[in-house]
Amino acid sequence: MRNLQTEKATFAGGCFWCMVKPFHEQPGIESVVSGYTGGRTENPTYEEVCSGTTGHTEAVQITFHPDTFSYEKLLEVYWQQIDPTDEYGQFFDRGISYQPAIYYHNEHQQQLALKSKNDLQTSGRFDKPIVVKILPATAFYPAEDYHQDYYKKNPSHYNAYNEGSGRASFIRKHWSDIHEK
Repeated sequence: MRNLQTEKATFAGGCFWCMVKPFHEQPGIESVVSGYTGGRTENPTYEEVCSGTTGHTEAVQITFHPDTFSYEKLLEVYWQQIDPTDEYGQFFDRGISYQPAIYYHNEHQQQLALKSKNDLQTSGRFDKPIVVKILPATAFYPAEDYHQDYYKKNPSHYNAYNEGSGRASFIRKHWSDIHEK
Protein backbone atom coordinates (compact mmCIF):
# COMPACT_ATOMS: atom_id res chain seq x y z
CA MET A 1 0.00 0.00 0.00
CA ARG A 2 1.32 3.44 -0.94
CA ASN A 3 2.19 5.87 1.83
CA LEU A 4 0.07 8.97 1.20
CA GLN A 5 1.89 11.09 3.76
CA THR A 6 3.38 14.34 2.50
CA GLU A 7 6.18 16.59 3.68
CA LYS A 8 7.07 20.20 3.04
CA ALA A 9 10.30 21.57 1.62
CA THR A 10 11.10 25.28 1.35
CA PHE A 11 13.76 26.74 -0.94
CA ALA A 12 14.78 30.31 -1.77
CA GLY A 13 16.62 30.69 -5.05
CA GLY A 14 16.09 34.20 -6.32
CA CYS A 15 12.94 35.03 -8.25
CA PHE A 16 10.30 32.51 -7.25
CA TRP A 17 8.83 32.49 -10.77
CA CYS A 18 11.86 30.52 -11.95
CA MET A 19 11.84 28.12 -9.01
CA VAL A 20 8.37 26.63 -9.57
CA LYS A 21 8.57 24.87 -12.94
CA PRO A 22 11.59 22.60 -12.21
CA PHE A 23 9.82 21.18 -9.16
CA HIS A 24 6.34 21.04 -10.69
CA GLU A 25 7.69 18.76 -13.39
CA GLN A 26 8.74 16.03 -10.92
CA PRO A 27 6.70 12.98 -9.92
CA GLY A 28 5.30 12.96 -6.40
CA ILE A 29 5.01 16.74 -6.16
CA GLU A 30 1.59 17.72 -4.85
CA SER A 31 2.03 21.50 -4.97
CA VAL A 32 4.61 24.25 -5.40
CA VAL A 33 3.59 27.59 -3.88
CA SER A 34 5.45 30.85 -4.43
CA GLY A 35 5.74 32.97 -1.31
CA TYR A 36 7.80 34.75 1.29
CA THR A 37 9.67 33.43 4.32
CA GLY A 38 12.40 34.23 6.79
CA GLY A 39 11.32 37.76 7.64
CA ARG A 40 9.70 39.80 10.37
CA THR A 41 6.47 41.06 8.78
CA GLU A 42 3.28 38.99 8.92
CA ASN A 43 1.51 38.54 5.58
CA PRO A 44 3.89 40.77 3.61
CA THR A 45 3.03 42.01 0.14
CA TYR A 46 5.28 41.67 -2.87
CA GLU A 47 6.04 45.39 -2.76
CA GLU A 48 7.01 45.20 0.94
CA VAL A 49 9.29 42.22 0.35
CA CYS A 50 10.95 43.88 -2.66
CA SER A 51 11.62 46.99 -0.58
CA GLY A 52 14.04 44.91 1.51
CA THR A 53 12.53 46.09 4.79
CA THR A 54 10.73 42.88 5.83
CA GLY A 55 13.72 40.52 5.90
CA HIS A 56 11.81 37.99 3.77
CA THR A 57 13.15 36.06 0.83
CA GLU A 58 11.14 34.98 -2.17
CA ALA A 59 10.81 31.22 -1.85
CA VAL A 60 8.85 28.20 -2.96
CA GLN A 61 7.19 25.79 -0.57
CA ILE A 62 6.79 22.31 -1.98
CA THR A 63 4.39 19.68 -0.71
CA PHE A 64 5.73 16.31 -1.82
CA HIS A 65 5.37 12.57 -1.33
CA PRO A 66 8.78 11.44 -0.04
CA ASP A 67 8.13 7.83 -1.05
CA THR A 68 7.82 8.98 -4.69
CA PHE A 69 10.32 11.86 -4.80
CA SER A 70 12.74 12.07 -1.89
CA TYR A 71 14.01 15.18 -0.15
CA GLU A 72 17.50 14.28 -1.46
CA LYS A 73 16.12 14.46 -5.01
CA LEU A 74 14.49 17.82 -4.25
CA LEU A 75 17.88 19.09 -3.06
CA GLU A 76 19.47 17.94 -6.32
CA VAL A 77 16.86 19.84 -8.33
CA TYR A 78 17.32 22.90 -6.10
CA TRP A 79 21.10 23.09 -6.53
CA GLN A 80 20.66 22.87 -10.31
CA GLN A 81 18.44 25.99 -10.40
CA ILE A 82 20.63 28.54 -8.63
CA ASP A 83 24.11 30.04 -8.45
CA PRO A 84 25.12 28.58 -5.08
CA THR A 85 28.20 30.84 -4.94
CA ASP A 86 26.24 34.11 -4.85
CA GLU A 87 24.91 35.07 -1.43
CA TYR A 88 23.70 38.56 -2.42
CA GLY A 89 20.95 37.52 -4.82
CA GLN A 90 20.52 35.45 -7.94
CA PHE A 91 21.52 36.50 -11.42
CA PHE A 92 20.33 40.05 -12.02
CA ASP A 93 18.01 40.02 -9.01
CA ARG A 94 19.94 41.50 -6.10
CA GLY A 95 19.23 42.03 -2.41
CA ILE A 96 17.86 40.32 0.67
CA SER A 97 14.65 39.13 -0.97
CA TYR A 98 16.61 37.18 -3.61
CA GLN A 99 19.21 35.50 -1.40
CA PRO A 100 19.39 31.71 -1.76
CA ALA A 101 18.58 29.54 1.26
CA ILE A 102 17.34 26.11 2.20
CA TYR A 103 14.75 26.23 4.98
CA TYR A 104 14.58 22.87 6.72
CA HIS A 105 11.41 21.59 8.40
CA ASN A 106 13.02 18.96 10.63
CA GLU A 107 16.40 17.68 11.77
CA HIS A 108 16.50 15.03 9.03
CA GLN A 109 16.09 17.69 6.32
CA GLN A 110 18.78 19.79 8.01
CA GLN A 111 21.24 16.90 7.96
CA LEU A 112 20.47 16.09 4.33
CA ALA A 113 20.79 19.75 3.31
CA LEU A 114 24.15 20.10 5.07
CA LYS A 115 25.41 16.90 3.45
CA SER A 116 24.26 17.97 -0.02
CA LYS A 117 25.91 21.38 0.41
CA ASN A 118 29.16 19.72 1.46
CA ASP A 119 28.95 17.24 -1.42
CA LEU A 120 28.49 20.09 -3.90
CA GLN A 121 31.40 22.01 -2.36
CA THR A 122 33.76 19.04 -2.61
CA SER A 123 32.57 18.05 -6.10
CA GLY A 124 34.72 20.69 -7.78
CA ARG A 125 31.78 21.78 -9.98
CA PHE A 126 32.21 25.39 -8.77
CA ASP A 127 35.48 27.21 -8.15
CA LYS A 128 34.06 29.46 -5.41
CA PRO A 129 32.62 28.51 -2.01
CA ILE A 130 29.01 27.33 -1.76
CA VAL A 131 27.38 30.07 0.32
CA VAL A 132 23.71 29.04 0.47
CA LYS A 133 22.39 29.36 4.02
CA ILE A 134 20.65 26.42 5.66
CA LEU A 135 18.10 27.78 8.11
CA PRO A 136 15.14 26.53 10.15
CA ALA A 137 11.81 27.01 8.40
CA THR A 138 9.73 29.88 9.69
CA ALA A 139 6.29 31.17 8.75
CA PHE A 140 5.64 30.93 5.03
CA TYR A 141 3.26 33.40 3.40
CA PRO A 142 1.90 32.56 -0.05
CA ALA A 143 2.50 35.29 -2.62
CA GLU A 144 -0.31 37.04 -4.43
CA ASP A 145 -2.31 34.93 -6.91
CA TYR A 146 -0.73 36.52 -9.99
CA HIS A 147 2.67 35.10 -8.90
CA GLN A 148 1.41 31.52 -8.59
CA ASP A 149 2.33 29.22 -11.50
CA TYR A 150 3.64 32.23 -13.38
CA TYR A 151 5.38 30.06 -15.98
CA LYS A 152 1.95 28.67 -17.00
CA LYS A 153 0.01 31.94 -16.87
CA ASN A 154 2.60 34.05 -18.72
CA PRO A 155 4.87 31.64 -20.63
CA SER A 156 6.41 34.15 -23.04
CA HIS A 157 7.28 36.63 -20.26
CA TYR A 158 8.53 33.79 -18.04
CA ASN A 159 10.78 32.42 -20.82
CA ALA A 160 12.13 35.88 -21.64
CA TYR A 161 12.83 36.54 -17.96
CA ASN A 162 14.47 33.15 -17.40
CA GLU A 163 16.81 33.75 -20.36
CA GLY A 164 17.29 37.49 -19.87
CA SER A 165 18.17 37.21 -16.17
CA GLY A 166 21.09 34.91 -16.95
CA ARG A 167 19.60 31.96 -15.05
CA ALA A 168 19.04 29.70 -18.08
CA SER A 169 22.55 30.21 -19.48
CA PHE A 170 24.10 29.65 -16.04
CA ILE A 171 22.22 26.36 -15.68
CA ARG A 172 23.26 25.26 -19.18
CA LYS A 173 26.89 26.13 -18.45
CA HIS A 174 27.14 24.40 -15.08
CA TRP A 175 24.66 21.53 -15.38
CA SER A 176 24.53 20.54 -19.07
CA ASP A 177 26.06 17.15 -18.24
CA ILE A 178 23.07 16.39 -15.99
CA HIS A 179 20.31 17.99 -18.08
CA GLU A 180 21.33 16.32 -21.32
CA LYS A 181 20.95 12.80 -19.92
